[in-house]
Amino acid sequence: MSTITKLQHSGHQPEGAAPSVPGGTQPAWLIVTLREVMVKTKDRGFAISTVVTLVLIVAGVVFNAYMDNRGEDFAVAVTSDAGRSVVALADEEGRADDGNTAFEAVVVGSDDAALDQVRSGDVDAALLQNEDNLWTLTGKEEVSPGLSGGLGAALESFVLRTNAAATGMSPQELLAGSELEQSLLEGSTENQAVASVAGFAFGFLFYMAAIIFGLQIANSVVEEKQNRVVEILATAIPIRQLLYGKVLGNTILAMVQLAMYGGAALLALNLTGTSDLVGGIIPASGWFLVFFLFGFLILAAMWAVLGSLASRPEDLNNSSAPVLALILAALGAGLFATGQLLVVASYVPVVSSVAMPIRMLKTEVAVWEPILSLVIALAAAAALIHLGEKIYRRAVMQPGSLSLRKAMKLEQ
Repeated sequence: MSTITKLQHSGHQPEGAAPSVPGGTQPAWLIVTLREVMVKTKDRGFAISTVVTLVLIVAGVVFNAYMDNRGEDFAVAVTSDAGRSVVALADEEGRADDGNTAFEAVVVGSDDAALDQVRSGDVDAALLQNEDNLWTLTGKEEVSPGLSGGLGAALESFVLRTNAAATGMSPQELLAGSELEQSLLEGSTENQAVASVAGFAFGFLFYMAAIIFGLQIANSVVEEKQNRVVEILATAIPIRQLLYGKVLGNTILAMVQLAMYGGAALLALNLTGTSDLVGGIIPASGWFLVFFLFGFLILAAMWAVLGSLASRPEDLNNSSAPVLALILAALGAGLFATGQLLVVASYVPVVSSVAMPIRMLKTEVAVWEPILSLVIALAAAAALIHLGEKIYRRAVMQPGSLSLRKAMKLEQ
């Protein structure tokens, strides 16, 4: 049985009346929901883009793990025992705590010989000390940050040990009382790193899902209006149920896709042994999915209204600016919002989809706060869907493009 036949079996009802569903027949909105899901999942382009995104996520995690674990070996030309000691200390510190950075000292007879070694590419750099005990690290075209950072820290330790021995004290005694610890009045320093990673991940995922599936809804409405398919559907089901089905179908697809992306990222993190931050992100990820659900419902209603006002897909480019601004605000909240701005953003519907989970990672948040934010988002979603339904029913049957003001003046 085709989708249209199924819809016709549900019976046409006057707008505003609850449809009477014959026994054994699914509700019309559910049929539309299933149609949206089935059509999209069978679409080759959608399947390919999903697989490509999954591959990119896994590849990104694997590449990051490779870069973190990639070993570096540096050869350094030196002309003195002091230089050799500095390089040896750098090698010791580079290999400490399962490190994978190695330093090798190449002893030569003079500064010129050391520079010749650099010029020929036999060594990565030359570590030289002049008569005034000033040290110079010379590379050929550039000096690797790993090389300069490792030797710089080792040189400080070497000089500290040398000067401490000259005074008859240990390095620990010389540095006594110089330790500096960091603390925060709200949250912890460890959570800041987790929140930074999660802010990018949540903001980016929300942005992609809201754009991809939002445009899917808008384009679907435009195509049905342009091809006058909506007039056929209107003879079978109430227009409002067509809207509900589109919103629910694409919301389900967005939620499933987000879960797939998150699962792929977590699996890759565990397989590569880089899952140190996962424990802190998982609880916030659960809240993100809940907030995303309500935020996307709001956006889905707005995209459907934009589609009903347009006469062709190209019209969406001019009318979608307010929705895109709201989506970008959510992305910005995940990337940049801090302090009171983040607190305020965590209660703004749609923006709270990213802001509240990030805020929960950064600071201690009372239990009632995310619940209140969800209630606000739910109320906004219900209001926007109700308003969007009215505009959608008035505009989707009208030929040509309409302004929002003109659509509101139309009779239902």
